[in-house]
Amino acid sequence: MNLETLLDKDAIADVVHQLFVATDQRDWDAVRAALAPRLRVDMSSLTGIAPSDIDGTELATMWETGLRPIQAVHHQIGNLRIAVDGDSAQAFCYGTATHYRPTASGDDVRSFVGSYDLQLQRMDGAWCIVLFRFNLKYVDGNLQLETDG
Repeated sequence: MNLETLLDKDAIADVVHQLFVATDQRDWDAVRAALAPRLRVDMSSLTGIAPSDIDGTELATMWETGLRPIQAVHHQIGNLRIAVDGDSAQAFCYGTATHYRPTASGDDVRSFVGSYDLQLQRMDGAWCIVLFRFNLKYVDGNLQLETDG
């Protein structure tokens, strides 16, 4: 493996980590910076909704709105695998997302477990996510966390 490929893999890992850390920190500008201006989003394993193309800014805004009622969000990813092919790349990782919100029922946590398939493209010298796919293994906890009063 040559130095350029190693540098690309490091830059791609930074973008992937940025996406998840920035989401947890609610740094929506950093989330937007990790996403391409237009990308394919596939959350069908969780939602049943067909994959669609969406503006990166719109996706970040949807996440911001959807996570607003949640007091704390924590993503943990691992086993990151990256394959670079010129100005395109594939990334895979396992991931968990835990949401916390105090509720009257005391059922305060929801966890998602699965994996992510990401495609990235070099655009104007920077790597951006052009495909975001979540592959749900299971979800556990309070499925009504946002509305459980």
